[in-house]
Amino acid sequence: MPATPLFDAYLMVDWSAAAQPQVGEDSIWIYHLRRERGQLNEAARINPPTRIEACARLLTLLLDNLKAGLSTLAGFDFPFGYPQGFAARLHLTGSPWRSVWELLAERIKDGPTNANNRFDVAEELNRQICGQPAPFWGLPRGEAKQFLQSRYHRLHEPLGLAEKRLVESRITGPQPVWKLVGVGAVGSQALTGIPVVDRLRNHPSLARASVVWPFETGLRPPPGGKDASIVFAEIYPSLVRSILQAGEVKDEAQVRTIAWHFAKLDEAGRLASLFAGDPDLPEEARARVEAEEGWILGVPRQETPAPPVEIAEPRCNYLRDPDEIYRESFARIRREVDLSLLPEHLHPLALRLVHGAGEPAIARDLVWSEGAVAAGRAALAAGAPILVDTAMVKAGVIAEGLPKRNRVLCFLGDRRVPALARRLATTRSAAAVELWRPHLAGAIVAIGNAPTALFHLLELVAAGAPAPALVLGFPVGFVGAAEAKAALAENRLGLAFIALAGRRGGSALAAAAVNALAGGAA
Repeated sequence: MPATPLFDAYLMVDWSAAAQPQVGEDSIWIYHLRRERGQLNEAARINPPTRIEACARLLTLLLDNLKAGLSTLAGFDFPFGYPQGFAARLHLTGSPWRSVWELLAERIKDGPTNANNRFDVAEELNRQICGQPAPFWGLPRGEAKQFLQSRYHRLHEPLGLAEKRLVESRITGPQPVWKLVGVGAVGSQALTGIPVVDRLRNHPSLARASVVWPFETGLRPPPGGKDASIVFAEIYPSLVRSILQAGEVKDEAQVRTIAWHFAKLDEAGRLASLFAGDPDLPEEARARVEAEEGWILGVPRQETPAPPVEIAEPRCNYLRDPDEIYRESFARIRREVDLSLLPEHLHPLALRLVHGAGEPAIARDLVWSEGAVAAGRAALAAGAPILVDTAMVKAGVIAEGLPKRNRVLCFLGDRRVPALARRLATTRSAAAVELWRPHLAGAIVAIGNAPTALFHLLELVAAGAPAPALVLGFPVGFVGAAEAKAALAENRLGLAFIALAGRRGGSALAAAAVNALAGGAA
């Protein structure tokens, strides 16, 4: 009998402490997954530019779920608690976690444009705790405060406050909650995020139906029912490997992936056990987690359940050996493609393009400039970057085959792109080409989707931007693709190029062209 899920909805949040409105990479992402009539469906994917807007959107989603009678797991990717002793050092009374939440809710001021006082609050907490620049550390470059410094201080042990919580000693990756700035820093997210979760938890319309795990539930599954329809929990999306879909940024992919991960575990009856945390924790440690430090849902880690695989006896006569399939594919391509019309140095690339497209006729539509293959191979050998218009092209380039582990750069998901597109009155793909400027000189450009990206590249170079070593033109479509590639072939800018004339193209072909130049597989 299928398990009865604990939750009907999974609301996952990637938080940001940015000091100004921000979208795209390194900003707030909200992913909402709902189960209705037994089916899981994406209900919302939101990228609010400010924390105030994020709080309002989260409140609306939670209220809608509550009114619809749906229970919700609300996960936030920042620490809900601090190492044991933090509340005591601040002389706070009552429940340690709750007193800290109330203190931060009172002191943190967050404005409509994301301006906030988190560094001032951290400095004052350091002053109260020990009169030294500890335990919090980290400041933007060029700033200095008496009780808060930019560098790591190594004072946690003398202070008697652990650098990390118990849960962070069970996994690799998470940074200490004291770290406010730098790679992986979560301290600023906790300072600005805890007041938001506190506001949602205690909102008059949500308070009676909400609990915070594990502080209000203990290390055990929530009781369920109308008195616990919303469970707020700390998550760490990097526990689950995420794969970017077309057009996604990393944070967006991570909240999508972790939402589906928890939902699938729930359907398999395996989510409830995660609320117990680490079953090997001794009683003293459990009390510490439940009272003050908190825990990350999913530690110890569990894999997303996969449906059982049924091994069927072979009934059809077909090749199964991958090496033999590869050899036979290229043998057939050589028999079917007339390479006599192409220079010999272009044959390997043409064969791989035909293999990638499954269409021998495209070899007749290749156009190129003299010395293009040699220019591309020399650029790769020199370590030149590869600039691509889509994540699909980037995914198709075989990194292991690149001679110098060349960087493959795609800026389509960059947070600056939407504003650039509006200012230039063009597509995001074309706007992303603007961000190629610092990398263009001597680079390989591989365009596999957007004609506007190729047009804008030609405009940039005509206006004086550095020239790439080679342009691989494979945009696809009924509007502009043929015209963009014709403009490339007719360019008077001295650009070396290889392109597929006409409307055909695609990300797979652009990636196959790069792999062929690198000498790797198609």
